[in-house]
Amino acid sequence: MQKRLLKLAAVAFALSLSACGLLPDKVDETANWSAQRLYSEAKDEMNSGGYDKAIKYFEKLESRYPFGTYAQQAQMDIAYAHYRQGEQPEALAAIDRFIKLHPNHPNVDYMYYLRGLVNFNDKISIFDFLSSEDATERDPKAARDAFDAFKQVVVRFPNSTYAPDSLARMKYLVNALAQYDVHVASYYYRRGAYVAAANRAQSAIQEYRDAPAVEDALHIMVQSYDALGLQQLRDDTERVLKKTYPNSKYVGGTGTDGGKVAKSPWWKFWK
Repeated sequence: MQKRLLKLAAVAFALSLSACGLLPDKVDETANWSAQRLYSEAKDEMNSGGYDKAIKYFEKLESRYPFGTYAQQAQMDIAYAHYRQGEQPEALAAIDRFIKLHPNHPNVDYMYYLRGLVNFNDKISIFDFLSSEDATERDPKAARDAFDAFKQVVVRFPNSTYAPDSLARMKYLVNALAQYDVHVASYYYRRGAYVAAANRAQSAIQEYRDAPAVEDALHIMVQSYDALGLQQLRDDTERVLKKTYPNSKYVGGTGTDGGKVAKSPWWKFWK
């Protein structure tokens, strides 16, 4: 009877310690792991899709061995793991932290490239506006941020492995952003805001001179100036349209569609 009471008392004491947070819930299996083993286990987890566990291992590695090469690699891998998890804010925070800590790191070009990818693959597609009923409700900030990141790779690291793909994505983003501006201009035109429509279309032309959407932007300007009774501006813009796009669907009296710009499939811009 006495032994039983002692056992019960011991159990009660242990439970009280646990409730007070004085006893750990479980033993940390990584407590005695070397930096190499922590990194190896983290990579294995990441390669098998266990991103949450991989991130925990990488974070432990960085905390315990902050001054080694493994720690720097862990910081990059943490950013990549968050990216693969679709955790955009966490990925961008990890990327910015790495760039700030290691601006001259041999692989910093990869981090700029990864920043571009994170924004390029935003959870809410940055190109949803191309199929949206109201294109003006979409903010292309993620597309602009992606463009800026890819531009850093191309300009600062022209010999980088990631430069060719960054350049291709920049071209794609330019076309998509130009089309976004054209959709906004079209939105203004359909609502009778002709000055705003002409200004937004002109802005698209000035900023994205070589984008396919420039043809549509010129057409919106012609339509807007016509609606405003600005015949000289209308005729001048129409001449530019005919000279630049002699085979345009808007040339020769065609394409008068009340400002409704045909939506070219965005994937056609990817080359």
